[in-house]
Amino acid sequence: MLKIFVKIGLLAVLFSSVNPVNAQTDECTRILFVLDASQSMLGKWESGSKIDVARKLLVRMVDSLAVKSNVQMALRVYGHQSPVPPQDCNDTKLEVPFYKNNAKKIKLILSDLKPRGTTPIAYSLAEAANDFPDTECRNVIILITDGVEACEGDPCAVSRDLQKKGIILKPFVVGIGLDPDFKDTFNCVGRYYDASNEDRFEDVMGVVITQALNNTTAQVNLIDAFGNPTETNVGLTFYDLHSKNPKYHYYHTINLKGVPDTLVLDPLADYKMVVHTLPPVVLDSISISPGVHNMIGVDAPRGTLLMKKARGSQFRNLQYLVLDSKGRIVNVQNIEQPEKYIAGIYNVEVLSMPRLRIDSIHIKQSEVTKIQIPEPGIVNISTYKAGKSAIFSRNNNTYEFVTNLPNGETYHALVLLPGKYVATFRPEGAHNVMDVVKKEFEIKSGASVRVTVY
Repeated sequence: MLKIFVKIGLLAVLFSSVNPVNAQTDECTRILFVLDASQSMLGKWESGSKIDVARKLLVRMVDSLAVKSNVQMALRVYGHQSPVPPQDCNDTKLEVPFYKNNAKKIKLILSDLKPRGTTPIAYSLAEAANDFPDTECRNVIILITDGVEACEGDPCAVSRDLQKKGIILKPFVVGIGLDPDFKDTFNCVGRYYDASNEDRFEDVMGVVITQALNNTTAQVNLIDAFGNPTETNVGLTFYDLHSKNPKYHYYHTINLKGVPDTLVLDPLADYKMVVHTLPPVVLDSISISPGVHNMIGVDAPRGTLLMKKARGSQFRNLQYLVLDSKGRIVNVQNIEQPEKYIAGIYNVEVLSMPRLRIDSIHIKQSEVTKIQIPEPGIVNISTYKAGKSAIFSRNNNTYEFVTNLPNGETYHALVLLPGKYVATFRPEGAHNVMDVVKKEFEIKSGASVRVTVY
């Protein structure tokens, strides 16, 4: 997989044409900037203080995003209300909520910011859950900080909880002049980017905005038993790994070039993919790399099962159960209708009378496994009056129930598999077991037999 790294200026990123792996989304996107205004942001950083550099770049970014009709912005700041000491771990505030044409207000707040306090990252993220309106939209947090959690909170746990509840997608964390050792601290919060200098900070913010606004592409390779991506024509559902909500549903297709066709996915989410084969194949913990064409491979070797009946057979609209090795129903299949299954061992239960069980059917890659159902026969049963009737199959010394016959009728026609049977009949109004009449009969393939029960 080829990864391409390009240094891109902020405005070029925001207004560049979309390439094949960055498909611009028309979805509504809300971007909440969570800005560190703790005392350490007064620290010198190249051309000025960290807060001055962050302020200047954010103002340019807000201006660029304000022209995008499908983007909404808001600003939350922490560490700017209470000086240290003492330490105020509740020092966070939504300074500018989400509403249209709020760019001017965001820039005004940025211009007046004065870093003073501590770094309550976990508490700020938890409070940010209330900043997003309830309407449908992609909710994105961009956290800009020069320090780690200072209030004994757990930013990772808060981020996981917000993603699990479906409130936000995976956040972005931009570290300003942070020690490289802090990278692992923020990786569990979201996608971490290290801005070691001003130029790098601008590049990072451009990349972050590109990823926040764009989808990317992926290719799902359904691998056969020979290691080739030839399997196709099945549904694919992508679920958000944290919230469990479905995000995308596709039908897998091989394009005219003979390769799996391209899908478009949001790179800000992690996914569980369900391939709707029989039985389904599940792939957990899929992470999408933004800006590149992602290849997702999953083993899905399939063969075909076809249950056939004899020509002229009396079976009509017959179905059968396909079960896995643990006895779980995989599918209900129609006779004479081929269906593909993941290669393996299956059992079949034909819903005939009586039910026909066929075990250890081996389905192989790209092969058609054909099973011939015995040709049935017909029994015509007559009784002299209405009553309670039932049919049992007789195998050696074992009786097995087949079916009850409808009450109130004196004539019955049944299609049965070849074998020996017993018909029992108790006349309506009879209350003595000695009044029950039994008649034995045999069914042969393609033949009919008449049974009179008196």
